[in-house]
Amino acid sequence: QVQLVESGGGLVQAGGSLRLSCAASGRSFSNNPRAWYRQAPGKQRELVATITNFGTTNYADSVKGRFTISRDNAKNTLYLQMNSLKPEDTAVYYCNLHINYGLGRMEDYWGQGTQVTVSS
Repeated sequence: QVQLVESGGGLVQAGGSLRLSCAASGRSFSNNPRAWYRQAPGKQRELVATITNFGTTNYADSVKGRFTISRDNAKNTLYLQMNSLKPEDTAVYYCNLHINYGLGRMEDYWGQGTQVTVSS
C-alpha cells in the first residue's frame, strides 16, 4: 500500500509564493512520485510538472519559469515551489505516483490534494 499526502497549499495574493510537499509512505516498489497535477473547477486535471528518475524536469507552458519541481528521495518527498503566482493558478494540486508493471498492468496513486487559491 502506498499513501501520498499533499500539503502546503493556502490562500496567497497574486505575485506571492507557496511550496507544496507530497509525502509518500509505504512501499513503492522502487518508484517515487514524480508529477504534480492540478484541477480547477469545471476543468480537467492537467499535468503541471514532472521530474524523471534522472532528475530531468518538464513543465506546462503556463507555469514554466515560475514553478520548480524537485524531490528528496531520502525523505520520500516531492516538492513544487511556486513563485509569481497568478489567479489562474488557483486549483487543487495533486501529486501522482505512476507504476508501470509491464504487460499492460499499471497503477496510479493520488493524494487527497491541497487547495491553492490566488487572489487578485
